[in-house]
Formats: sequence, structure tokens, C-alpha cells
Amino acid sequence: MATGALADEIRHKLGDLSPAERKVARVLLAGYPSAGFETVATLAERAAVSAPTVLRFVNRLGYRGFPDFQAALRAELAERTASPLTLYESGGFGRAAAEADDAEGAPLTQRCARVFADAVHRTLAEIPPHDFDDAVRLLTDRRRRVTLTGGRFTRLHAQYLGLHLMQVRDDVLLLPDRAVERTAHLATLQRRDVLVAFDYRRYEEDTSALARWTREHGGKVIVFTDTWLSPAAAHADVVLPSHVTAPSPYDSLVPTLAVIETLVAGVLTTLGTEAHDHLRRAEDTARRLGLY
Repeated sequence: MATGALADEIRHKLGDLSPAERKVARVLLAGYPSAGFETVATLAERAAVSAPTVLRFVNRLGYRGFPDFQAALRAELAERTASPLTLYESGGFGRAAAEADDAEGAPLTQRCARVFADAVHRTLAEIPPHDFDDAVRLLTDRRRRVTLTGGRFTRLHAQYLGLHLMQVRDDVLLLPDRAVERTAHLATLQRRDVLVAFDYRRYEEDTSALARWTREHGGKVIVFTDTWLSPAAAHADVVLPSHVTAPSPYDSLVPTLAVIETLVAGVLTTLGTEAHDHLRRAEDTARRLGLY
């Protein structure tokens, strides 16, 4: 499964392409993104089509020519690996907020309100309904054990979702940090397990490895990621991407939080009285032990 914005664009166009153009698309998707940097002649040979067919294919995608297509691919890869430092040094710092309101001198709070509101709206509007429904189905299946993991910053989101799930169902765990505990848990993964992984650009190799490991052992994988898609998405049953546009060099996780809270609402609705009963037992336990 090729991952990336251009790969998604190609997949969405497959139905509109000629049979010869679809051959080019499949070669690109099979070797994405490296296949996109080959010459027109090489790509045509690999797809068993003519060079003009390759050019017609990129025109069909909306590019003026093959160099234009490759430039877009390079830009995507640069964005996909961007760090806060590179965004800061490239002059992107504060650009989103500056462009959010044409009125000079508008308060930063007003400009940021537009940035965040737009990112949240686009994120929720673009999540495929079947992926969202599948995520709810997996997280509300009482036969399944749910394990959550995240990265440097997104571990906080994994923990936030996990804390909500723990209040309304059993068998929810945040993947331990320490190697011995982590290994012991991963060694027990099986078909009844669901891994929920958070992975955003400057993707972490161990997240993709965990997703692959879970799938190899028959489990299910839900991946929260950005619109460039984590490599872990290649091993996922459900992918929930979010826009990360921000008024600073740091990618915004506000839209991701909106997806999490929407997912929690879906879980509560699906579990119904079962969630209520579980939450009541948790509250009673905490009150009697003086934990809350």
C-alpha cells in the first residue's frame, strides 16, 4: 500500500484513466515514491506503455508535464520529513496565522482561531465514514484488547484516548515504555488485539514496526496520522488522518484531539448502557477508595 498525498490522488483517479494509463499508475503505486523519480522512458518501459502515455497520465492528474509532477513529489517528500527547525528556517513560521485573516493588525488569537477552525473542519469532513465506523467497531468490541502507543508528543494523545476508553470498557492499556514490560506485552499479541498508534511526520520507525508486528500476529491496527500518512499506515486496518496546519513551526495536534473526542462520542453511543454501567462502577470504586 503506497502512502502519501500524491499516491492517494493517483488511487482516486484510477477509475478515470485509460487501461494504458492505469498501468502507469500501478507501477507508480507499487514503487512509490521512488518510481516517480525515474525517467519517462524507464517508467514507460516498466509499465509496458509508450512515453506519450506516461505524459498523458501526468496531464490527467493535472500536471503540465513530467518535471512538474516530479517537483510536486519532491515538495511532498520535503513536507513529509519537515521538522520544527526546518519549518522555522524556511520562513514558514507564523505564515498560516498571517494568511488566516486579511486584516492587518488582527489579534493573533483571532487569526489562530481561523487556522484551527479550518484545520478541524477539514479533518473531520475528510475522514472516510467507513474508516471512522470501523474504528468505533473495533474499540467497542468487548472481545478485543486495546493497546495504545504514541510518539514524542503524541503519546499524550494516546494516553488521553486510553484514559477515556478505560472508563467505559475493560482491557485497555498504554504500551509501557520500559523494554522488559513492552516486550512482555508485545509477545502476547494475537488475533483479539487492537493496536492504536499515533504517528506524525518525522515518523518513528518503531511505530511502523509495531503496526507490522500486530498485523503479522493477526491483530488489528488503527493509525492516527497526518495527511502525508505515516509508514505505519501501510499496515493499518483503519487510518484516521488529520491536517496539522499551525500558526507556529510545530504541527498542530488540535485537529487530532477533535478526532479523538469524536471517536469517544461514537464509542459511548455504540456501547450505550454498557458504557454507563462501566463508568458508574469506576466512579463507585474511586469514591470508596478515595482516588477521586
